[in-house]
Amino acid sequence: MSSPLQVYQARLDRHEVTYDELQQPALLELERVFQQLIQSTNRSSEKPLMQIKGVYMWGDVGRGKTFLMDLFYECLPQGVGLRLHFHHFMARLHRELNLAFGQKNPLKGIATRLASECRVLCFDEFFVSDIGDAMLLGGLTDALFEEGVVLVATSNIAIENLFQSQLQKARFAPAITRLQANLSELHLGGEKDHRLRHTGFNAVYFVQDEQNMKMLFDQLSKGEVFLLPLSVCRRAIDVVQVSDNMAWFDFYALCGGPRSALDYIELAQRYPYIMLTGIPELSSEPFEHIKARGTEDGTIGSGQTGERAVSLGVNDDAVRRFISLVDECYDHQVVLLLNAALPLESLYLNGSLLFEFRRTYSRLIEMKSFYYQRLRSKESSK
Repeated sequence: MSSPLQVYQARLDRHEVTYDELQQPALLELERVFQQLIQSTNRSSEKPLMQIKGVYMWGDVGRGKTFLMDLFYECLPQGVGLRLHFHHFMARLHRELNLAFGQKNPLKGIATRLASECRVLCFDEFFVSDIGDAMLLGGLTDALFEEGVVLVATSNIAIENLFQSQLQKARFAPAITRLQANLSELHLGGEKDHRLRHTGFNAVYFVQDEQNMKMLFDQLSKGEVFLLPLSVCRRAIDVVQVSDNMAWFDFYALCGGPRSALDYIELAQRYPYIMLTGIPELSSEPFEHIKARGTEDGTIGSGQTGERAVSLGVNDDAVRRFISLVDECYDHQVVLLLNAALPLESLYLNGSLLFEFRRTYSRLIEMKSFYYQRLRSKESSK
């Protein structure tokens, strides 16, 4: 069994990765967790004698956070770890809460079930933007720590800024303190974007080139072609065309309506190629409006009326869905073909989601690479 340090060195020797001095403290912390886990595997007690401190890696896009977490996860013995994108985990949490309706302490029961599945829980893209989710997560992480589950997480922001909105932020402060106490927090700094290291690209992003998109669909699609709407999460989505391996959508059909990450997860699982055309300029001037109580706040209300103004651009709801679509395609190694009104670097320059869109931009650059598209080919051949 190889450790994270050994696997990292082997990949360096094969020139598969580039050495980055700023990644080394995080790599050493992951090595520590791995060795402590291995040392504890021979203990006969159901729960560990001591809680192993987990790891929280944060930093800008492309710094290698997900790469390091995946390297650590792949070294774990079978059945020890569970790796989830954070959005997927929250979707699972809400499903289990619905099933546990009426139970006295449902979060405790969910934590116990998770502890029976894994000793280590790996979260990618840890981010909390809703007070309801924040309170749920605070209670669940407490229960997970009590069960001896080790957390390893990546994020773009520090633990103290996990709940960025000032509205009711104090209610999440105890959970922030507990996360800081149970996780070794490391900032992966620097200016290097490792996603840009790949050489060789296939065009996947086109500007005002509908005819080329039609040619690509005809070239890449397999099986019979249909024009009928798709049923996704039991709801119809209009398509331009769809075949056995490829689905072609207009931007507003896929990102302009009430869609969620669950829709995009299902599509990414079904189609190795997804085409999106008619993407407009996404920039818009943010404006302030008042939140509707009981929606953005979740089910937990403060009873207070202050600090309820939020800034959103007129396109930001669609931008948020577009970000979610790219995330799911990236996680499932889907080849995403895009046709937009503007070049990628000019697509979204103004709005309330500039921070989040930086990750989307970086991922779309990597998705053009031969390296990324070979991953798709390997996945399809399994």
